[in-house]
Amino acid sequence: MKVLKFGGTSVGSAERIGSIANLLPANEPCIVVLSAMAGTTNTLIEITNKAKSDNMHEAMEMIRTLENKYIATVKKLYQSQTYQNRGELFINDTFLQISRKVAGGLSEKGSREIIAFGEMISTALFQMYLTELGFKSAYIPALNFMRIDKDKEPDYFYIEENINRSIQSSPFVQIYITEGFICRNATGEIDNLGRGGSDYSAAIIGNVINANEVQIWTDIDGVHNNDPRYVENTSPLRHLSYDEAAELAYFGAKILHPSTIQPCRVKEIPVLLKNTLQPQDNGTLISVFRNPQGIKAIAAKDGITTINIQSSRMLLAYGFLNKVFEVFNQLQTAVDMITTSEVAISLTIDNADKLDEITKQISKFSNVTVSKNQTIICIVGDFEADKNGYAALVFDALKEIPIKMISYGGSSNNISISVDSQHKVKALNLLQKIVASRTATLNSELIAQPVNI
Repeated sequence: MKVLKFGGTSVGSAERIGSIANLLPANEPCIVVLSAMAGTTNTLIEITNKAKSDNMHEAMEMIRTLENKYIATVKKLYQSQTYQNRGELFINDTFLQISRKVAGGLSEKGSREIIAFGEMISTALFQMYLTELGFKSAYIPALNFMRIDKDKEPDYFYIEENINRSIQSSPFVQIYITEGFICRNATGEIDNLGRGGSDYSAAIIGNVINANEVQIWTDIDGVHNNDPRYVENTSPLRHLSYDEAAELAYFGAKILHPSTIQPCRVKEIPVLLKNTLQPQDNGTLISVFRNPQGIKAIAAKDGITTINIQSSRMLLAYGFLNKVFEVFNQLQTAVDMITTSEVAISLTIDNADKLDEITKQISKFSNVTVSKNQTIICIVGDFEADKNGYAALVFDALKEIPIKMISYGGSSNNISISVDSQHKVKALNLLQKIVASRTATLNSELIAQPVNI
């Protein structure tokens, strides 16, 4: 069984929703995971924010506008008057529920419930569309099986037990449709997996059903060797290892949710990234297979804060590292990148919500300075042993860029540097000069010698 996830742009219009049916496997069962239609989640969040600010009139106007958008979609999507009527009735009922929840006053719990309607709507519309076409399909609500624990981690045992129960309740169906992104938390309330969480949903589902492949369908033809928003003439990579893909996702590649790789890597389930606008394109395959050594791609992560910490005891500061990281542990703040010496540490964080408390605590035993508006640039590939001197190529290419931090050697899959964000675009373009020719070589090698997964 395969798992296919379609993102917001892939279900962004009646035409896009209709085209998905042609992308489903013809001769094997599959689970289809859908995001909300493009723009819907942002609009629902804005509606909840308006309501919380007592701007009820604007909130209700936004609800009506969004409802009208969906009514127009229904009229284009379904061919028969019967299904158009069913679709309109479903949309009217759904937005009546949203209006009542907003009018009743919103808590955080109520806000999450409203935001979840985005995925519920797209899933219901697609299931009705398949039914109209005569496909054997069934809706399996994500809220019946997808759950996170108190640490916001997937409850795999619960998910496996309940999704299999849902599948077994419709044994003669070939297509199972469910929502991405949304779930229940440890207390049973409606919650979600965070931005881009539909990818993560698909990976979790793939893990628990032992899928033979997880497909992530977006509007981009795979993982590119650099950020096409800032660099011209980037190219898609035809294959990445799990480790390389995980590094790129974590350090800024927008095509993939950072948590997607791990559930599939555990069971060596291939992940295929495809483009719904160009379904004939090969996309990017992520698997256990490792490419030849060298540089594969560049990613950048903005909004970084650098914290420089120097021990007040200077040399021989026994236990210094332990004291520093205990602060980050207590304040539940993750560290992205770190460099150390005998008496000093430089590290980066991407969540500065608790920065003041962090600096206050560390200042009790160290001298602390902070630099904001930093960017981590991650050069991803296979640098094990680095016999061919790829690190030297990287630093030679960046000789015009003031580098604040360097992290190399902790992983054989990346070289990370930190720069002021004002230098990001120039750095990405300088690095493109060395990655472009390498991408062409790698892709040609894979064509000549196909990946064995």
